[in-house]
Amino acid sequence: MTWLALVLALILEQLRPLERGNVLYAGYRGFAEVVERNFNAGEYRHGVIGWLIAVITPTILVLLVWGGLYWVHWGLAWLFGLAVLYVTMGFRQFSSAFTGVADALKEGDLTTARQLLAGWTREPSSELSDNEVARLAIEQGLIDAYRHVFGPMFWFIVLGPAGAVAYRSATILQLKWGARDRLRGERFGNFADKAGDVVDWLPIRITAVSFAIVGDFEDAVFCWRQQAERWTSAAYGILLAAGAGAIGVRLGMPLHQNYTVTFRPELGVGEEADANMLNSAVGLVWRTLICWMLLMLVVTISALF
Repeated sequence: MTWLALVLALILEQLRPLERGNVLYAGYRGFAEVVERNFNAGEYRHGVIGWLIAVITPTILVLLVWGGLYWVHWGLAWLFGLAVLYVTMGFRQFSSAFTGVADALKEGDLTTARQLLAGWTREPSSELSDNEVARLAIEQGLIDAYRHVFGPMFWFIVLGPAGAVAYRSATILQLKWGARDRLRGERFGNFADKAGDVVDWLPIRITAVSFAIVGDFEDAVFCWRQQAERWTSAAYGILLAAGAGAIGVRLGMPLHQNYTVTFRPELGVGEEADANMLNSAVGLVWRTLICWMLLMLVVTISALF
């Protein structure tokens, strides 16, 4: 039944995707802000308490609802799990922006491609070349595919609806508290940052292995082993290096932003990023998703006999 829930959630998400600013996510972010206002006294231990409250509260709530519905009828619990999976996944939350950037680059409309990329990544893009736009779009696309598809899928498969909610809560707090306080040098968000890395440790490596399997295995493994540790985030370095090697594209490298050059290590091997490579990245994500679904189907059928 887990396999069927995954299939239906993906179909529903394609037909009627949740918007990035939907009421559920806005409500959770508001809850996280209330927790922070009440517990952020600038110390690491306050961040631990705040994180536990902000993650455990929705997780326990979902677990209680799921358990209560299962006690009434397993079908109700399954429908609830499907709803939770639909909410915690978000394929269309990034795929439309990715497609828009690709189409603009194919038409030679660099201005539109820059604007779409800036709206997607929330980063300045007015000075980027077409190759730099393509590089950043592929990088953000691979990261978002993991965050919104493979990450929640993995934890749903392992721990059910509560696992998907815990994962989504942890990733939101890592971006909201961890990334912010890492830049500020403050301590409250340190635990949220570390906890996000912990919940990502296994699924991000499984996703990277999957990229290698459905792409160029030798180059993906080579880039993972030789380049990943150079990236600012070790976890995303693994994901991007394996993805770049799998499709034969070069990512990373310097960017022209804010009238300066941001130097970044090179990831991947092969061709320069362009509109055609954006299509290759999309194909990699879809092949990986199909690979996961087929594996889950085999496991499901095996469990029945």
